[in-house]
Amino acid sequence: MAEILTVTDLKKVYGKGGSLTRALDGVSLSLEAGEFVGVMGPSGSGKTTLLNCVSTIDRPSAGSIVIDGRELTRLKGKDLAKFRRERLGFIFQDCNLLDTLTAYENIALSLSIIRAPAQKIDRRVREMADFLGIADCLNKYPYQMSGGQQQRCAAARAMVTHPALVLADEPTGALDSKASSMLLGRLDALNQELGTTILMVTHDAFTASCCRRVVFLQDGQIFLELHRGNDSRKSFFQKIIRVVTEMGGGMADVL
Repeated sequence: MAEILTVTDLKKVYGKGGSLTRALDGVSLSLEAGEFVGVMGPSGSGKTTLLNCVSTIDRPSAGSIVIDGRELTRLKGKDLAKFRRERLGFIFQDCNLLDTLTAYENIALSLSIIRAPAQKIDRRVREMADFLGIADCLNKYPYQMSGGQQQRCAAARAMVTHPALVLADEPTGALDSKASSMLLGRLDALNQELGTTILMVTHDAFTASCCRRVVFLQDGQIFLELHRGNDSRKSFFQKIIRVVTEMGGGMADVL
């Protein structure tokens, strides 16, 4: 399998002079095409900073990030914006849907920006809506949808451009257990059936157990990587809990 993401010796330092915070301190990891990888760690571990650097929201202080063969730290301006728009998909905790647009228009927006043909836009929007179980919501505005429907709409928007990598930041954080399970089921299907490569940051062990591999960060460095292998989801969940406990966390930190 080809590597979609390669992060090498990534560092991010905030502050000046004697007041420096090393949010990332030499992180290296890679994702192959079709992987579903979770990132966990306590508050201040660097997991959000890592996602922000990979998503180009923030720039690292040192190190390299290669996505789909492109070195992101060398891209600037319009080239960076184009790459981000066409090759990355984003799912945020708060959905970030535009209130004045219908679900259909929200999903179609990124394709409209790159001036895709109308027929292509319509086909892809409806395909993703069907796959994510929100076909009956396409004419609704965000305020007319449940939280779970909004988040699946956000997932459809992230996927509609067929990105090289989908980045998810606490996608179940604002959802109840039923909506969370439904979203995770659809993300798993995107990964297993469509081969979507996903990097997901989460504090929740149950959410992380949906992944095939979990990377644990502590103090800006990789503490451990856990591979699911042939484990059941329940068994993998229990292993995740044990690692979190070993890192000094309790059940309140992961549930």
